[in-house]
Amino acid sequence: MTGASPGVRPRDAETLGAFTSGQLRRLGAVAGLSEADTDTYARLLTDLLGAESGRSLALPPPNRTFLSDDHTPVEFSLSFQPGAAPALRVLLEPGCGADSLARNGRVGLETVRAMAKRWNFTTGPLDRVEDLFLPRSPQGPLALWIALELRPGGVPKVKVYLNPAASGPKRTVETVREALHRLGHRQAFAALPPADGYPFVALDLGDWEEPRLKVYLRHDSMTAGLAGRLSRMEPSPHPAAVEDFFLTAAGAGTRVARLDGRPGLTCHSFTDPRSPRPTGFTLHIPVRDYARHDGEALARGVSVLRRYGMDTPVLARSLAALTGRRPEHGVGLIAYLALAHQRDHAPRVTAYLSSEAYAVRPPVVRESRDPVAVR
Repeated sequence: MTGASPGVRPRDAETLGAFTSGQLRRLGAVAGLSEADTDTYARLLTDLLGAESGRSLALPPPNRTFLSDDHTPVEFSLSFQPGAAPALRVLLEPGCGADSLARNGRVGLETVRAMAKRWNFTTGPLDRVEDLFLPRSPQGPLALWIALELRPGGVPKVKVYLNPAASGPKRTVETVREALHRLGHRQAFAALPPADGYPFVALDLGDWEEPRLKVYLRHDSMTAGLAGRLSRMEPSPHPAAVEDFFLTAAGAGTRVARLDGRPGLTCHSFTDPRSPRPTGFTLHIPVRDYARHDGEALARGVSVLRRYGMDTPVLARSLAALTGRRPEHGVGLIAYLALAHQRDHAPRVTAYLSSEAYAVRPPVVRESRDPVAVR
């Protein structure tokens, strides 16, 4: 995700906090949140960014965060489901201004504990694996990220993202296996499909109906056929439906086409320690690397939403809430498209949206495959 491309910067007088909280306010209106709730969450965002909130956008990013391509330490997402308003989420790196990865992790941990005290939830799951993911001398591209699902009422749902390679890349598998074991899912690792890497482990904290432990897997050179075979949940989504989502999101013309650039990801979520199998499966396609511009990415997102009976105009309005530029004038505003399945729930579609506080990736000048219609 690293490697910012040059682009158009916002006004020099604008700050990181003002820019991203303004985006949040406008996205909140698109998602149907009240003005009072969006005000609350905008203030929360700037509070969580700490001193970096007042940092001028004329300066470089606080660090070369892995969270976004242009190193903005904030990313938004909208999660769609049939017959309901989309859920607005924000992912951020509270330790983005730290002078080391270890300090970055400590700031993140302190932030999570302050939130737990404020909203009266336990950090028990995180406490049990803290030494695995936040060692004294961490390695890797991140320490701790916080994701907030912005619910009506001004109290968000909270989850944390952790780095399985924190103790070194050679110990990644061992770290994931031990974390699953400590959190009660002792047979879960054996249920995961083959993978080329394990970029994240995520924990739901606080007021969740079914708190999840989520393991993210990287799959190099993914094809539609492979994507359709990666779920391990029961009952599992039909492979053809997963393949069709892959083809639409990636803009691929045939089922043997590969993601030969940025890899696809899967997420396997565990909620029941009594069962070795995951209860959820999500396929993430990095649409920004397989589209000429955001106009193409938007068309693919709309096709997927229409296929699943979801509100299609909201996605276009969300892009307009983030930026005044035309979708055809850059690529990366829609970073990922994801199709999520959770046991006993209808499928969800999530669009991950970049802030672009620091840079806009220019459109790709090349021939590109047309988006594939979902059957």
